[in-house]
Amino acid sequence: MSRITPSLWFDNNLEEAIEFYASVFPGTKIHGTTRYAEGGMGEPGAIMTGDFEILGQRFNAINGGPHFKFSEAISFIVSCEDQAEVDYYWDKLTQGDGAESQCGWVKDKFGVSWQIVPRALYRTVTGSDPEGAKRATAAMLKMNKLIVADLEAAYEGRA
Repeated sequence: MSRITPSLWFDNNLEEAIEFYASVFPGTKIHGTTRYAEGGMGEPGAIMTGDFEILGQRFNAINGGPHFKFSEAISFIVSCEDQAEVDYYWDKLTQGDGAESQCGWVKDKFGVSWQIVPRALYRTVTGSDPEGAKRATAAMLKMNKLIVADLEAAYEGRA
């Protein structure tokens, strides 16, 4: 078990966020929640904290209110086997009020930043052919969602 657990601050929509992540990431585990009591800082009965696990990574989260916002300064990388997996996570995380960004980055509807990265990215931008890696990097910088076939074509000089 990791000794470091990211803690996320939500604006009174933590329960919705946990349900959303459980619907997006297969095998999500919810380890427990706590709820505000009478006389506490939040609405009695509303979820206060949650502990959950996504793809083997444990998270803690709090319904802390509007005081702090997520930014791209912190993001979570989802390593994908193939284009189908990239497409799946890209589509799920950008649904609703999610937003696409450059080079495989998305923000979900809660403002959390994710990097949806195919394993092919590492093979192409750090490959043994320096010119191929340069071409693949240039191709990546023009993409929002990363496209495996386009990265490979650029690396091999077919693009």
